[in-house]
Order: sequence, then C-alpha cells, then structure tokens
Amino acid sequence: MAREIERKFLLTSEVWRPLVTQTISIRQGYLSANAKATVRVRLLGSDRAVLTLKGASQGISRAEFEYPIPFADALELYAMAEPHTISKQRHLVPFGGLTWEVDVFDGRHQGLVVAEVELEHADQQVPLPSWVGREVSDDDRYFNASLSRAAAPPQEAA
Repeated sequence: MAREIERKFLLTSEVWRPLVTQTISIRQGYLSANAKATVRVRLLGSDRAVLTLKGASQGISRAEFEYPIPFADALELYAMAEPHTISKQRHLVPFGGLTWEVDVFDGRHQGLVVAEVELEHADQQVPLPSWVGREVSDDDRYFNASLSRAAAPPQEAA
C-alpha cells in the first residue's frame, strides 16, 4: 500500500527563499473529503494533472494513491470541485538530506505559508531548519482539504 508520511510546520522567516531549487504553481480541488477518505484533483503548472485518493490519517501517516490524468479532464474535475479549491506556489528547498516543500498560498489564503517534509518512516529523525516554527502536523486546520472549505487561513497564520 502506498503511504504518505509527512510533517508540517509554520514558518518563522523567509530565510528559505534563496535556497529554492524549483517552484511550481498548484491548483487543487476537493471532490470529496471526510474522516475516512479524500479525493483531490491537482493541476501542476499548465500541463500536468493528477488525481489523488488519501485515506484516514493515522498520526502523520495515511494511505495515498496518485494517478496522472489528462489535463483537460482535470480542468473539468477542478470546476466540479468549486468552491472547495486552493491555489499555491510550491517551492522545493533541500535541507538536511531531505526536500522540504514550502507552500505559499494564494487567493483567500494569502499570507499562509506552510513547510512540509515527507519521510520514509514515522519515527524518522528530521533536522529542522532555522526557518521552521510550530509544528502543525496534527492540526487539521492546516490540512489542504480543510483549507479548501475555509474562507480564510487559520487566524494565527494570517
């Protein structure tokens, strides 16, 4: 079974910006989201798209299945997901032998910046960069599916 194991943090500074190796625009729409499963369509840039199914969270781990789909299909699914959508710029930042994904949100979530790091196993030791602050891995307000239903970012992040 495919597993996603990740930790998520708020940021304390923009020291990470000069370390960015790649940036991609992401739009994602949530077709279904509940405690057991989430179905998401993600548009990557202007020509790639994936459909993702995620299972229930078990700590920082959950089942995740992701499949490439035609971009035209993704546009239609994204429209079906309205208004449960988010958009962001994802910046890849290498640190400590891992690649951090720093998401800078657009639109109604403007001002929210979250860093995620994917792990091989749940108890993996992670060297934390100086620019990460409070961990929000277990705070569902920062799950993208929750953000897609929220009118604004969580208060402490704005």
